[in-house]
Amino acid sequence: MTDTKRINLALQGGGSHGAYTWGVLDALIEDGRLEIEAVSGTSAGAMNAAILLQGWARGGPAGARAALSAFWGDLGRMSIASPIRRTPLDRLQGNWNLDDSPGALWADLIQRTLTPWQRNPLKYDPLRDLLIRHFDQESVRACHQIKAFIAATNVATGKVRIFTREELSIDALLASACLPSIHEAVVIDGEPYWDGGFRGNPPIWPFIYNSESADVVIVEVDPPHREDIPRSNAEIADRLNEITFGGALMAEMRAIAFVQELIDNGALTGEFGDRLKKLLIHSIGDPATLAPLGAVSKFNIEPEFLDYLFKAGRASATAWLTSTFDKVGVENSIDIRARFI
Repeated sequence: MTDTKRINLALQGGGSHGAYTWGVLDALIEDGRLEIEAVSGTSAGAMNAAILLQGWARGGPAGARAALSAFWGDLGRMSIASPIRRTPLDRLQGNWNLDDSPGALWADLIQRTLTPWQRNPLKYDPLRDLLIRHFDQESVRACHQIKAFIAATNVATGKVRIFTREELSIDALLASACLPSIHEAVVIDGEPYWDGGFRGNPPIWPFIYNSESADVVIVEVDPPHREDIPRSNAEIADRLNEITFGGALMAEMRAIAFVQELIDNGALTGEFGDRLKKLLIHSIGDPATLAPLGAVSKFNIEPEFLDYLFKAGRASATAWLTSTFDKVGVENSIDIRARFI
């Protein structure tokens, strides 16, 4: 039996594409060779992290897999009320890109015409209802085996706020997933918050100071590179969000690469040498599958689509374990400079 290795998981946001991350988590947990010391996340990544902790606290690895399956299964059943869905022709063609679908065009018109306050005066939030059914604050905070760091952006200051495991709540998760074009800011302790992706998608730096493991596995939902120039309003807005949200990660990776170079050259000594450590960076992603899906697909919660993403995530994680497991605890498995700088 191979000895287990400890890692930190960093989970990107990306709407319903978070089902891909669910598949990755399911495969990693099932494999059993990696021990999760800490997890960070934003938006859908935050949801996955919180449900993972809750399930783990109640039933260990099997409980975590079951909790994630229940959460995403329930989300899929909510699709009956969503205008974002495939047409019969899409189904015949096996098309998951819904950027030009009638529901998407209608939703885009409403979004451009009305503010979140005007669109939703009764403040109905189906995501809050979903979390009420699946998120138990006490169970999550009792999961002492795994640390958690969830990012949200303070609207007033522009600074990132990291909610630790002991601070997690439904409001914290909603804040982490609050896109300002869709939702009103979430107020916590008198401060308004938007999506954490503006300042950390996902946050990496908490692992430096709060985790013993040096290995960080980033589960990437947004493709790092796109060949085609965005042309539709939805494509432009989505790529703008990808660049904006990816900017925080690139900045962190640039700093990590700089620190790695200083450590390798023996330039950090004394207090700084004790405080900083060399992180080993890994990445699980499938841009070939995710990039062609289009911007609107991030709002598609049809069960068939979530299952498609789940299976893609499992396949990615299985392939990554085969090719990269031996590098965990030893070296980076990606070229940070080529990828992020």
